[in-house]
Formats: sequence, structure tokens, C-alpha cells
Amino acid sequence: MDIRELDRRAVQASVDIVAEVRPGDLARPTPCAGWTLGGLLAHMTAQHLGFAAAAEGRGADLDVWRERSAPDPVWAYAAAAERVTAAFAVEGVLDRGFVLPEVGVDAPFPAVQAIGFHFIDYLVHGWDVARALGIAYDPAPDLAEAAWPIALAVPDGDYRERPGAAFAPSVPAAPGASRFDRILARLGRTPAPAPAPASAHGHDHGSSRPQ
Repeated sequence: MDIRELDRRAVQASVDIVAEVRPGDLARPTPCAGWTLGGLLAHMTAQHLGFAAAAEGRGADLDVWRERSAPDPVWAYAAAAERVTAAFAVEGVLDRGFVLPEVGVDAPFPAVQAIGFHFIDYLVHGWDVARALGIAYDPAPDLAEAAWPIALAVPDGDYRERPGAAFAPSVPAAPGASRFDRILARLGRTPAPAPAPASAHGHDHGSSRPQ
């Protein structure tokens, strides 16, 4: 399947999860060490805009990757998601190279590889947001299968312990873990049992916190 369609679906799933965020949730901790939910949304929004710029040939401009505050982080996230999806859908984009300063600056990445980076990042970040909110997140099995070889290609090792590393060191997956849970473990997340059903307000505002 076209990597752009896989990415579009993963991004839309993340938009649906982010739509559950309320202003009082922004200070919640997330599975991303040191990041509140508000900080994670700012990062996710900036990365959408950066990848959109990279698709348009402007990825070397560090300003397009800069995180910015937004009066309505949920709206800003949805708008950025729409922008990157549109940028990836442009005819001929798969023939371009993407400059991604946060990954490497020596040479552009082939478009399919770059969009693959974006795809797995947002498949996992959707889980990060859901975990912070205490709600379930179960991506479609074909998305997890498509993401698995990308997750395996992400180098592991001590570099993941450095400040600013995209992923924490991998952790063992539980016996019988689903493909998606194996991806989470490979990328340094600790999968947990599904949370209790969400409340009528949209999600449980109880004491549940990510591990």
C-alpha cells in the first residue's frame, strides 16, 4: 500500500484521539519522559509542519520545525495534520528528497523513507496521547503490520538515552504481545492493559497515569 495512505490513516487516528483533549488535560504527564500532554501536542504539531515543509523542499529551514504555543492546541494540531497530509498527497512528491534536520543533514532522505519515519512516529504518538488521557487506542492491524519493519529498522542502543532522543531504549515485549505492543516495546514504550471505558465526558479524568 502507498506509504502516504498508511500515514494519512495513522495521522487521522491521532487527530481523533487528540480531539478528546480538554484544557485541563494539558498538564498531564505522558509516556514521553519530561513532556506534559501540552508539550507533546506542541511537538507533534511542529513535526507535522516541518514534514510538510520538507515535502515542499523547505526542510532545511530550521524555523519551520520550531515549536510554537497555540491558543487552542487541539485545533492547531488538527490544522497541522491536514497540512502535512495535503503536502504528502501532492503529485510527484514521492520523487523528491526530504531534508530532515532532526534526523540527519548530510543528504535528503528518499520520500518513501521520510514518510515512513512520519508514519511510525504518529502511530506511536497516538498511543502516547491516549495513554496520557487514560483511553484505549488500538490501531488497525494492517497499520501495525506495515509499521513493524520500520520499527525494526530504528537503531537501538545507548544513543537512545541521550537528551532529545526520539525513542527510549527498547524494552522486552510480553509473551503473546500483539504486533502493535511489540512496536511499542521496540520503541521504548511499556504497553499496559487497556484502560477502563471512557466516561460520558469523553474520557476518564481519574487518577490513571502512564507508566
